[in-house]
Amino acid sequence: MVGQMCHLANFAANPACSVVAIADLRPDLAAAAARKFGIPRIYGTHRELLADSAVSAVIVVTKRRATGPIVLDALNSGRHVLSEKPMAYTTAQAKTLVEAAQRQGLIYGIGYMKRHDAGVARALVELSRIRADQSLGRIVGARGWCFGGDTGRAQDNFVMTGEARPDGLELWQDGPDWMSDAMRPGYDNFLNVFSHIINLARYVLGPSPTVAESSVEISGAARVILDFDGIACTLDLVNGSEGTWREGLTIEFERGAVTIELPPPFAEQEAEVIVDHDGHSRRLIRETSWAFRRQADAFVSDVVERRIPLASGADSVTDIALAEAVWKRTD
Repeated sequence: MVGQMCHLANFAANPACSVVAIADLRPDLAAAAARKFGIPRIYGTHRELLADSAVSAVIVVTKRRATGPIVLDALNSGRHVLSEKPMAYTTAQAKTLVEAAQRQGLIYGIGYMKRHDAGVARALVELSRIRADQSLGRIVGARGWCFGGDTGRAQDNFVMTGEARPDGLELWQDGPDWMSDAMRPGYDNFLNVFSHIINLARYVLGPSPTVAESSVEISGAARVILDFDGIACTLDLVNGSEGTWREGLTIEFERGAVTIELPPPFAEQEAEVIVDHDGHSRRLIRETSWAFRRQADAFVSDVVERRIPLASGADSVTDIALAEAVWKRTD
């Protein structure tokens, strides 16, 4: 679903690139997706696809433990890569991928699409202005939240078949050696859902925070305090299955705040930005765009222009390192 709705549909709509092939271990699903999106060639494995000389870049969307090995094969074959997050389960795994990309001189991006949200871009412009003119004073703290619920997905943007998900993929270990088996499902959930808001906090507040405090439940729910050079950012993270998806980030100043209210992850809408100044609030004007579409367009431009992605593999290693640090405290 994610591969088709959030990635394939958006790359197929970009006139600056051609989607020339798809690989899936489920032949009926591969054929159905190829028909829906007009893809000329179908391969049974990613290695067969990587043998196609017409392929210059690949998008990797698969089960999370198989992501790393497939990305490594793609990078070693000389292809630019955009992969879904998390990029890996350990810092060592993540660094292996980054080193492969650097060795080959390739563009390697991670699917933290919230960095591409147009509302987030407007918030950054507003924050830059406020910091420059000191109209709200200095930053005194920040808080973020993610209460997972309805993802906002459309039901008609992808096709499915009754085929079982096959085995046979190479899988990387789903956590550091020190992590107990009981902790690994919650750690997987933490990386899949909550690394987004950690990544966004780093994008807004600074690239390399430290973990000041953390409290993690076995389910993956957590309260984490990140220290951004003296600015504390408290994150409340709970993944539910019902109700509205609520996620966002507030930067607190002496005389006000800037809040980014994120849409559900698959909803085709922008984040909303609210600026509070001495108790008076204003909402920045929202337009109509989708972070996943902007991410796809940006990746194509990154490859053509040889730009570093907004969420590069090299930068995203930090998200894995922070997740490890958070969970290490529960061991």
